[in-house]
Amino acid sequence: MVKNKPRDILDLENELQQIMTDLRAKQKTVQDKKLEEICGDMPPVVSVKLGLRRALKGHLQKVNAVHYAGDSRHLVSAALESKLIIWDTITGNKVKIISLRSSWTMTCAYSSTGNMVACGGMDNMCSLYDLNKRDCDNVGAKLVRELAGFDGFLSCCRFLDDTKIITGSADKKVLIVFGKFDILTALEQIVDHVLWDVESGAKVKEFRGHTGDVISCAISYDSSNLVTGSVDKTAKLWDLRTDKSVQTFFGHEADVTSVNFHRSNNVFSTGSEDKTCRLFDIRSDQEISAYRSPNSRSGFTSCVLSLSGRIMLAGSDDTSIHMWDILKSKYAGNLTGHESRVSTISLTPDGMALASGSWDTSIKVWV
Repeated sequence: MVKNKPRDILDLENELQQIMTDLRAKQKTVQDKKLEEICGDMPPVVSVKLGLRRALKGHLQKVNAVHYAGDSRHLVSAALESKLIIWDTITGNKVKIISLRSSWTMTCAYSSTGNMVACGGMDNMCSLYDLNKRDCDNVGAKLVRELAGFDGFLSCCRFLDDTKIITGSADKKVLIVFGKFDILTALEQIVDHVLWDVESGAKVKEFRGHTGDVISCAISYDSSNLVTGSVDKTAKLWDLRTDKSVQTFFGHEADVTSVNFHRSNNVFSTGSEDKTCRLFDIRSDQEISAYRSPNSRSGFTSCVLSLSGRIMLAGSDDTSIHMWDILKSKYAGNLTGHESRVSTISLTPDGMALASGSWDTSIKVWV
């Protein structure tokens, strides 16, 4: 049985809610125009011409994550099974199959150099593999490090480079791990909002963080900032140079399942289970537009912005990938072909192709 919260906790929650309401009202007073009003004279996007190029088959269970390497050709995918697959998306061939110890993989990441991949999930750890080295059976890739110590499942991870990785997990932690993955130092946020050097046990910095599980993260194009999404319905901006949370963005009414930076590094997009995608401006510290599908019935699992920054694409529970002209706030169509929930999408660094993974066990490449 869930116990009633103490009166002082309820009072503090009500006070916090009132502060948030006041902040939103204050933001609206300084928002002189909407984005679509400012861009009213711009011609709309006539159509987004993307067609199915490849259907990649190899997973036997629900695909949870896909991520492109920096060469815009190779892709890593993870599903609810004990393997990662490295794909050549041009030919459609499997390049490597990496055996895992856990069959509950929730996330994966490819380093921009193409040398490393990482994954994790319900095993509460992040596993790192060097693709240039073989394992003891002379197949797959060499496991070079397992980062343990999470109190909840690993929900997201992204490489800064071959020696630095950022992880988010269901224990409300955001970890920055650096080193050559032989001697590692981890910076983590714990319950009392203190940054610690895990290797030495010394306190490094203090800061406030998410109040719920961290489930999505994205690194800015200049590698100076990180944005995270959480089940606490907020997105947070972190300064990677100081390891501090510098801004919190409100507006969503459910879990923020996906975040993605605009090329300008001044704007980022979010997807949520509240059936909306939103665009936030870091300089004005507020939401500047919201996007919904025509049926308004399905939540969004993942979102990306095109290389030009004009088009937003989002994977959805309704088996489609939805698209919008972000400047005009107009719906620009959808991509269909999956037979179940589109759980993840990834755009190539050169902006020329999109990969989508689904609970129908397939991966599709759109160009």
